[in-house]
Amino acid sequence: MRNKKDQAAFHFMMLPGMIFLIIFSFIPMFGIVMAFQNYIPAKGISGSSWVGLDNFKFMLQIPDSKQIFANTIIIAVWKIIVGTLVSIIFALLLNEIRVRFAKRFMQTVVYLPNFLSWAILATVVMNIFSYEGPINAFLGWFGIDPILFMASNDWFRPMLVLTDVWKGFGYGSIIYLASLTSIDPGQYEAASIDGANRFKQLWYITLPGLMPTIILVTTLNLPNVLNAGFDQIFNLYNPLVYQSADIIDTYVYRVGLVERQYSLGTAVGLLRSVVGIILILSANKLAQKFTDYRIF
Repeated sequence: MRNKKDQAAFHFMMLPGMIFLIIFSFIPMFGIVMAFQNYIPAKGISGSSWVGLDNFKFMLQIPDSKQIFANTIIIAVWKIIVGTLVSIIFALLLNEIRVRFAKRFMQTVVYLPNFLSWAILATVVMNIFSYEGPINAFLGWFGIDPILFMASNDWFRPMLVLTDVWKGFGYGSIIYLASLTSIDPGQYEAASIDGANRFKQLWYITLPGLMPTIILVTTLNLPNVLNAGFDQIFNLYNPLVYQSADIIDTYVYRVGLVERQYSLGTAVGLLRSVVGIILILSANKLAQKFTDYRIF
């Protein structure tokens, strides 16, 4: 009887979260039917005509579709690869710092950008890399002409990857730092007695110890291949770099809301969600296979 009362209390505590989830996550899903309609706001969902898969066929025929899918995958994959590598390297370097104050100071400095929104960070990035910003001023000392970092299709993708890594590598290194603490210190003592230097200890003890965590985190990041970061790109891009930076989310926003093609925008978003579910299920299988860990 007591357990039932305790369970009831826990369920009651979950009630606000469940209501929030139903209102803002489940009820809006009924709008998916717009992808199969010629949606007209004045007629509503119930009065708009059905067009079947016409919106999906049109989406695959327009020249922009291939470009936005390619942009999304390229940007997301580079973010995962570079972000993972930088987080691992930073965790390894931070683990070597023995002065506790310096270690905590460094952690605080690199964690800070993660807690700032892209609305703030975008302003910082655009000022630093502007035509008359400090980066171009620095390049000017070496006789290099100013570069339009934020308006060049050649430079914008690397800018997206680097700024995303700058924002998240500190926070992303936490899990690797936690994993490093689980490695048996006796292995390092034994290796030191055998004459192994720091590099050999890193290569033969630290990296193998981190490998399960690296595989797990990389596998769990696979579903993000279609999530290249709407907030970042929306705050940084402009029409001059649509060719290299327009991703599925920004395209859905621009077509669906700005140009008011609601049905086409919903179709693109629905296709992205379906592919995302397939990637999540695949990631779950891979995580179970390589690390014996299941997401659900």
